[in-house]
Amino acid sequence: MDTLLLKPIVTPLLIGAASLAGRRWGETVSGWFIGLPLTSGPVCWFLAIEQGTGFAAAAARGCLAGAAAEAGFCLAYGVAARNIGWPGSLAAGTGAFAVCAAVLQVIALPLWLLALIVYAALAAALWLMPRLASGRAQLPAPPGWDLPARMIVATALVLGLTAVAPWLGARLSGLLATYPLFGAVLAAFAHHLSGAAAAGRVLRGLLIGLFGFTGFFLLLALTIEPIGIAGAFAMATALALAIQGVSLWAGPVRRPRR
Repeated sequence: MDTLLLKPIVTPLLIGAASLAGRRWGETVSGWFIGLPLTSGPVCWFLAIEQGTGFAAAAARGCLAGAAAEAGFCLAYGVAARNIGWPGSLAAGTGAFAVCAAVLQVIALPLWLLALIVYAALAAALWLMPRLASGRAQLPAPPGWDLPARMIVATALVLGLTAVAPWLGARLSGLLATYPLFGAVLAAFAHHLSGAAAAGRVLRGLLIGLFGFTGFFLLLALTIEPIGIAGAFAMATALALAIQGVSLWAGPVRRPRR
């Protein structure tokens, strides 16, 4: 099947499935699900098909660096949410993401060092995330347009990034693909309707989910050129799901008791 047809089919299916699962099991699980590479993974897949495995490997490095920028987003949003509403918190998180992404775009690090920095950034952000006390325990039912809007925006992001990738370059395409679009939407929606604590649960779940995200792109960057697209994506997906499974079993992702 042509990639132009696959893009508007695969992406909304992935986003729709993750959104429904998050609604079923709570805000933290919702954040944990969107920690999976649901938009950046398809972006790299289509880049590999259209631009080659070398381009996709460089994009995977950009996505790996983007996980550290996402940690900056989560921490800045959480800190800002203690004192201000969702618009200011979202602006603070986006600013932190932009600064981190710009720094990581400029400096070229060995892959092993980049991976260490990303994991350290995620661990530090989880440790420093403030405990936000205000908010209801459960989000109200979302409006009917919520799920279709997420699916449309995700598909537009994948189509747009893969279209402009040859002009942006591989690393910058990978970095831009990691902006936590759905994390931002979910956190702002939770913050507006249920208070800062609900947004904090989304962001904490996202940070936990990003450990699997990081494993996915680290393995993808290492293997896509030697073993090819299908094998590399299969191995990276298996690793990400294994890490996510461990975090679900051992971590604070499961819905807290009432």
